Amino acid sequence: MAMTRASHTTGVTLSKDGLPSWLDPVVHAVETVEPRQLSRFLPPANGAGRQSAVLILFGEGERGPELLLMERASSLRSHAGQPSFPGGALDPEDGDPHGDGPLRAALREAEEETGLDPSGVQLFGVLPKLYIPVSGFVVTPVLGWWREPTPVGVVDPNETARVFTVPVADLTDPDNRATTVHPSGHRGPAFLVESALVWGFTAGIIDRLLHYASWERPWDREKQVPLDWRA
Repeated sequence: MAMTRASHTTGVTLSKDGLPSWLDPVVHAVETVEPRQLSRFLPPANGAGRQSAVLILFGEGERGPELLLMERASSLRSHAGQPSFPGGALDPEDGDPHGDGPLRAALREAEEETGLDPSGVQLFGVLPKLYIPVSGFVVTPVLGWWREPTPVGVVDPNETARVFTVPVADLTDPDNRATTVHPSGHRGPAFLVESALVWGFTAGIIDRLLHYASWERPWDREKQVPLDWRA
């Protein structure tokens, strides 16, 4: 039975009502996945880290299910030029970081970065908080269904280079998958889509979602691409 959980803050809810059936495997994955199944980097036990959130937004395009991504401006000091989900640090007005704060932050940041209308987004799930050691961010991935799509694009070129959608079919295509090796030696999944190399935290989340939603197709994990890959 579909359930709706009301937010403690007006206007923010999590609801599974009316979701398309193709999202059922994602909903199941969100409800059952354990933190360690997503990443070995979990929030510090002492509570350190800056609270943040990202919006993992599923829509439906001409080629079926798709994800909304953006590419950060090359002039940024952190994660310059890197494709990512819309998102950022929580502001005080977002509310409780351990309650509805991440929901508000994910929608607010997505609106600020891509221009989407939050009223057309139905939030349906939240993944466990994860940690990005290099930046010290504690990230809450918030999942949404783009129930009523609106035009999106670069709002501030100083922050964002471009906004684009990627068909899930391209993300699951073995030809578009590879492994990146960071100078630190860390290996991670990557996706070569829309003339971009999606790697790092974003690629890790996509990889795990595809896996636990049973959408993953066998791919060559020995295929490596450099971090400066360009189509």
